[in-house]
Amino acid sequence: MIRAIELPRVPVGEWFDNLVSWCTDHLSWLFDGIGSAIETSVNALTDVLTFLPPLALTLVLAVIALAISGWKLSVFTILGFALIDSMELWDDSMDSLALVLVAAVVSTVLSIPIGIAAARNDMVSRIVRPVLDFMQTMPAFVYLIPAIFFFSIGAVPGVVATVIFSMPPGVRLTELGIRGVDPEMVEAGEAFGTPPNRILTRIQIPLAMPSIMAGVNQLIMLSLSMVVIAGMVGAGGLGGVVLEGINRVDVAKGFEGGIAVVILAIYLDRLTGALGDGPSMLRVLFARGKATRGAAPRDVATPSAEPVG
Repeated sequence: MIRAIELPRVPVGEWFDNLVSWCTDHLSWLFDGIGSAIETSVNALTDVLTFLPPLALTLVLAVIALAISGWKLSVFTILGFALIDSMELWDDSMDSLALVLVAAVVSTVLSIPIGIAAARNDMVSRIVRPVLDFMQTMPAFVYLIPAIFFFSIGAVPGVVATVIFSMPPGVRLTELGIRGVDPEMVEAGEAFGTPPNRILTRIQIPLAMPSIMAGVNQLIMLSLSMVVIAGMVGAGGLGGVVLEGINRVDVAKGFEGGIAVVILAIYLDRLTGALGDGPSMLRVLFARGKATRGAAPRDVATPSAEPVG
């Protein structure tokens, strides 16, 4: 009879718990600084979003949508945000929007440089890839556990967990966009003696911008998907509304909170998608203004080079 071989238990969880405890004991000053910066940013942005009346801010967002995307998104913005206000979820929606925007900005600032470094250095790419796989496949709920230890409860652990969860697509698509630039364009720049930094800023990044903006778009969508999960740690906003609906088995409340999240998601998705590609009124006006400034006046006679008489 063959006995099953029992492997010794590897205490991975205990090791991670010890790491979290060590960080809490020795790096509390760092986490306090990060927490204060995030909390200040979220509160300041929430104050800005709630400063104007709902109708006035809706019109501002509709004008932004009209300038960047077009009239269809502008009409949707007016109808969608009016629906949010009519469901009495305006303040909660602005809280969630502030949380998502702060998390998206932090994720973008971190992911794009990492993606550029990974695209320009194969060693960095080999190191970053498994880390991104780990970040992307780890269940989102798991990120909340150490975040609570480091930052207590509230909006800060929600933002931190959202940043970690949403960074991978930004890094991956930035690297993919930079690596996908036509090598002949880079070689042409090198042939003219262009420094590597200028090749990056003048050739590679502009040509890779659609892929980079697609990464930002996915990053924002993942940030919105974390709103409800962040509500479990006291982040408030629409996540708190949906969580309250779950706890009370209130179908109406949970559905209304979900509809508000969908409206925010569609608005941000179409807005960031339009920034990556497609014509917009903003681009047309900018191009016309540039052409007008660069055009030579036609009513001024130019001196002739032919001899007189």
